[in-house]
Amino acid sequence: MDKKAIKTFAIESRKKLIEEVKYQASLLGITSKGIAEPVEKAEGIEVYDIGASNPNTIYDKAIKQRKNLVKRINEKSFDNVVEEVAYTWFNRIIAIRFMEVNDYLPTRVKVLSSQIEGKIEPDIVTEAPHLDLEFTEEEIKQIYKLKNDNKPDELFRLLFIKQCNKLNEILPELFEKTADYTELLLSISFTNEEGIVRQLIDNISEEDFTDQVEIIGWLYQYYNTELKDDTFKQLKKRVKISKERIPAATQLFTPDWIVRYMVENSLGRLWLEGHPNSNLKENWKYYLDEAEQEEEVQIGLEKIREDVKNLKPEDIKIIDPAMGSGHILVYAFEVLMQIYTSSGYSERDAAESILKNNLYGLDIDDRAYQLAYFAVMMKGRSYNR
Repeated sequence: MDKKAIKTFAIESRKKLIEEVKYQASLLGITSKGIAEPVEKAEGIEVYDIGASNPNTIYDKAIKQRKNLVKRINEKSFDNVVEEVAYTWFNRIIAIRFMEVNDYLPTRVKVLSSQIEGKIEPDIVTEAPHLDLEFTEEEIKQIYKLKNDNKPDELFRLLFIKQCNKLNEILPELFEKTADYTELLLSISFTNEEGIVRQLIDNISEEDFTDQVEIIGWLYQYYNTELKDDTFKQLKKRVKISKERIPAATQLFTPDWIVRYMVENSLGRLWLEGHPNSNLKENWKYYLDEAEQEEEVQIGLEKIREDVKNLKPEDIKIIDPAMGSGHILVYAFEVLMQIYTSSGYSERDAAESILKNNLYGLDIDDRAYQLAYFAVMMKGRSYNR
């Protein structure tokens, strides 16, 4: 895994997304300095002076979305909403990239890239509207018009949002319906070589995404790099930080060997206490055999082993109370899969049971929650091809 390339991409993506979100908001008369009133207003139409020769006009749906945006800004502040929208689209872009590389998209059509090597236009743009995305008649007309008018990026944006909304049906915690202000602030391009999509496709190899859901955690950590550094600078100056900065200041991606050590010597040990004849520990590089104990301790251990010898895989509960992007839960999934299959379950049935019965997590950061949810779901998907 090329972590240098991943880090560079994540840091630069945050900058670009924040800059673009601010620009899109400015077209609606919304900046860090304040929220402007429309210079003209009628039923289903609003016009905003954006300091250019031509004002910006929005209609019906966009008017409602802008009202929701203004409400959100009044609740959380301009900067916090900009950060929120930027990370929302970052999460969705990297999630879709992971899914298309591993052929997990229900449509089996690539959204950000193409099956044809060297082809810049994403397959979703080429094949539209002949896609399983349930287009309305109006959307089909719009697709053909954008194609005829040679507006590939506008078409790409329409299709990307449509795909995100469709994925809401299977991954609702990450792909929330985007008929709101986040959609209004999205600008996405596949023709811009310096844009986030092209940088993702060109600079991070498919191999780094192939069956490696851990890349989601690394992208998340690196995305927060500059925010974390700035937060620590403020703390050194004894500046009181906002609650929104706490996650960036306190999160750290746990190294793989530590995750394995923790899971193998907790979850793994629990299972072996009741199933001492299992050979599962041969797969666990960091598992430590129990040291010789005093007689009193040994008696206590024997009682524990007696209590757990009838333990069933689906009865095990694991919670990570500060789960971050889900690294520990993902490896716990792997160990649980070994436990289930050693007990006679098929991988498909085991994956479903693990998601339903075994894994729990908490985090104060919505960004982390979304990606942990996605990582665990993708781990389950890898056993259900």
